[in-house]
Amino acid sequence: MPLPWPSFWEHIRAEDRSALSDVLTQLLAHGVLLGDSGRDRQLYLLAREYQHEMAEYFAPLHLELVSDPDHPIYQLRPVPSDCGLIGRFGKAETLLVLTLWRMYHDVRMEKTLSSVMVSTNEIWSRLKLYFEQIEPPTESHLREMLQKLKYRRLIRIQSSEENQAYGETLIEILPTLARVIPFENTEAWEQQRNLYDPVTADSASAESE
Repeated sequence: MPLPWPSFWEHIRAEDRSALSDVLTQLLAHGVLLGDSGRDRQLYLLAREYQHEMAEYFAPLHLELVSDPDHPIYQLRPVPSDCGLIGRFGKAETLLVLTLWRMYHDVRMEKTLSSVMVSTNEIWSRLKLYFEQIEPPTESHLREMLQKLKYRRLIRIQSSEENQAYGETLIEILPTLARVIPFENTEAWEQQRNLYDPVTADSASAESE
């Protein structure tokens, strides 16, 4: 039996209520609504009509609803230290996200693209390059982490062809990832990377002495 519609949203058209519930569900489950195709496009267009109501709905949870001026995206941004719903990455996942951010940034510096396509082999190689002293993930661990990022709508995983090696699988890095760790520039990214690279951190300390 469905729960009653909230009285503070009685002004919302009856024919929009089911779809608006779907919008809120997607945002709470994934943190992102990607309105680039299919039904998600219709949900995104509806969300634009009720952006003010949704922003107020999420505010008591200390979640800020943000839109993207260049892409059909709505995303929830947790307010640091206030929001109790922040999803946290483990160390290996953080290194993967840092790697993907840099790959996305480097391509965007050369080309104007809404997303960036890379292979899992390229991701693994960049992980080794950026974090030389850290053991890179196994294939199964990398697969598991990428699936988690896919669920959070930070990447898309392209369908693999039959008999294709996993390393050839294409990963689409979405612009939502840049909002998860919104570095202003590569210098800010380097500072974060150094926290996980003992060799780089030791070198920086030696130079400052």
